[in-house]
Amino acid sequence: MSDELLGRTPEPSLIQRSLRAVRSRSFSALECLVAAAVLVAGLGWFFWQTEGYPTNILFTFAITMAIAAFLTILTRRVLFAVTVSTAIVATISWSAGVKRATMNMVAHAYDLFFYLSSWSTVSFLWNDHRGLLLTFSAAVLGIFAAGFVTYRLDATRIARSHALVAFAVFAALGAYGAYAKGERRHMQFYFSNMYVSSFYASWGETLETLWNGTMLEAAPGGGPGKAYASINLPFKLPASCDTREKPPHIVLIHQESIVQPGLFPKLDYDRSVDPMFKSQDGVTRKLRVETYGGASWLTEFSILAGVSTQAFGGMRQFVQTFMVNKLKDTLPQALEQCGYRNVVFYPMLKNFVSNDRFYNSVGLKEIFDLKAQGAKTAQERDKFYYGNALAEMERHVGSSQKPMFTYIQTMSAHWPYDYPFEPTVEVAGGGPGTNPEVHEYLRRVSMAKMDYDWLKGELQRRFPNERILIVHYGDHHPSATRTLVGYGEDVDFEALEVEANSPAFLTYFAVDGINYKVPPLANHDATDIPYLGMIIQDAAGLPLSEANQERKRLMALCDGRYNSCKKRHEILSFHRRLIDSQIIISR
Repeated sequence: MSDELLGRTPEPSLIQRSLRAVRSRSFSALECLVAAAVLVAGLGWFFWQTEGYPTNILFTFAITMAIAAFLTILTRRVLFAVTVSTAIVATISWSAGVKRATMNMVAHAYDLFFYLSSWSTVSFLWNDHRGLLLTFSAAVLGIFAAGFVTYRLDATRIARSHALVAFAVFAALGAYGAYAKGERRHMQFYFSNMYVSSFYASWGETLETLWNGTMLEAAPGGGPGKAYASINLPFKLPASCDTREKPPHIVLIHQESIVQPGLFPKLDYDRSVDPMFKSQDGVTRKLRVETYGGASWLTEFSILAGVSTQAFGGMRQFVQTFMVNKLKDTLPQALEQCGYRNVVFYPMLKNFVSNDRFYNSVGLKEIFDLKAQGAKTAQERDKFYYGNALAEMERHVGSSQKPMFTYIQTMSAHWPYDYPFEPTVEVAGGGPGTNPEVHEYLRRVSMAKMDYDWLKGELQRRFPNERILIVHYGDHHPSATRTLVGYGEDVDFEALEVEANSPAFLTYFAVDGINYKVPPLANHDATDIPYLGMIIQDAAGLPLSEANQERKRLMALCDGRYNSCKKRHEILSFHRRLIDSQIIISR
């Protein structure tokens, strides 16, 4: 018979006994203060080991202590506040480390809203990273458990006025640390181990995005009664792609860190490299990109998606991650609809900065990465990547009538420049007195020209009956050019604050053809990078979608400019139409 029927009190469960033990025991105030001091010292040591330079350590420590002070204001319990703050730091650090190992990007505050805002992202986490999701959930429960236990044990009762003073002091120190450490480096979310400070620093741009209701800057919606309102109908996505004849194969070459030396009139270099930067019509065209010295993924995004990364504000470094499955009518998707097989030859491992997920979502589903190409390093000669692409093109042409889009990314011109790349190759560099890094960079430009000429010759030899459109571009300046654009050679290129109209954002793009006459191209002083995807489709003679027709109109209206177009309301209205059409899901 049960204890209740016999009139006996039932034995308490283990959980009940534990709760009673917690309720019946509390530390003295002194014990709590000592324990809190030990945790604070541990946090300080942890930040000293992981958060880099002193100002960043100060920023991270001060913000953590401000959180603890705020919790103290609410509860008057010091040990509770410090314990919960420590548990939060541990969870952030663990989550960032796991995300970096999985996606090559550390934790960002927007992750909390991005991954939990829709069933599709929750489903992705559950299907692909179930163990991590369950562990994270357990960690969050652990924070609450630690808070519950210490709340019951904590005997301190700090005056709220004192806690408020502490909060003000730490908040001020945090603000000073944020100012002193300067802008976040553009690579910080991918390569540094400053997990906690990165997460803290990302809250500003996250809150701005949530306040705006959209990641992409756009004109307000709501009808024609509002300024810059979306008065035009949403864009229609094309249902088909009708071409009179088989369109040309397209070879798009991402020339890593390449800029035309002719951009610098006083530079002494071998002029025989100049033809590489000319299109079939003999014109060298300037391309305005949106990053200097690194962050190639920004250039990739603008080409493939057809919008400026600048329009994403503080979230621009993460567009490839947060815009997965949120883009339509991209360059690869448009080509796929026109019958193209899309292939990318990528020099890194395909999960670098989560590129594989982004590529797949925009229509680049066949990725030949470092491993698939059999590369010994992530920095091979351009000829190596060209050779792999040519071999795949031969296999394709021999077995299929479909046109092929081949996206090749090179790496030979990538930094560092303090050693000779392929030292046995005798090529021209800079003239006497040239900065050593610039000299080495110019050597690599000469090799890039040599390999590009080889590629063109092989395309002509191997495919005499195939029409091929070749487009190549410089994704950003090499760090070596910082002495040529007005900065000292000892300046860290990641720390440069480059003005929008600086030549440091100018590279080139060239359009050429094998057995193919390139249609006339528009000429502007410089063409902004978001237009290049449309230019490629237009040069291939493909029908343009309504959105690309609008890009073409805007390019003419804005004289090649996009983010800095004088008629900025036109660009913002274009963004609104993209959002209203669900070509871009921007939240």
